[in-house]
Amino acid sequence: MSVLMPPSDKGPLFAHPYSHLPEPTLAPATPQRPAPDDFACAALWDKYVMPPHIRRHCKVVAHIAATLAERAIARGFDVDVPRVRASGLLHDLAKAYSIRHGAGHAHLGASWVVAETRDYAVAQGVMLHVHWPWRIPVDDGARLCTLPFFILYADKRTRHDMCVTLDERFADLLTRYGHTEAARKGIQASQEQGLTIERAFEAHLGCSLHEDSFDCGRLVL
Repeated sequence: MSVLMPPSDKGPLFAHPYSHLPEPTLAPATPQRPAPDDFACAALWDKYVMPPHIRRHCKVVAHIAATLAERAIARGFDVDVPRVRASGLLHDLAKAYSIRHGAGHAHLGASWVVAETRDYAVAQGVMLHVHWPWRIPVDDGARLCTLPFFILYADKRTRHDMCVTLDERFADLLTRYGHTEAARKGIQASQEQGLTIERAFEAHLGCSLHEDSFDCGRLVL
């Protein structure tokens, strides 16, 4: 069964191409090399001509995702925080290109990250940051508290370069992209997925996230 998706870069609703594939392995793996650090990610921003406003957005997403990852570690989950941060910094690497030339920015960005870093865990977060096309593992904390879900949720809590609630984020999406019934249904489906992930995180991390600012006001952008 196909999964409804939020608008693509150009706005229409589409079925996720991965929905019929087996779910990927998300268990933490022993890294073969260090994760790309902030300087390496910034170098890729420069190489692929990422505009300043998208850089600011990526910094906020990376901060929220890494904060969640640190909280997961405190609860006993095995999480690679540097890789979570790197994936957040790179999740919209192809956004500007896709707007100009037409392409799925998550798929294209993931391919660039693999080519540049050979880090498949970081690329997985980039590839899946828009939507998770399989069942959310709400009852499996070890599977939920993994890199793709941190990036996906953090992106849904970030409007431009501000941390906002899911309601605020999706109200903005409806205003900007909800011009057709199909688009509105896709946005609603994405919001429902975000709420499912939020509630599952709250249950496994033992904290309320609905209005959590993640100290984003202290970020220097």
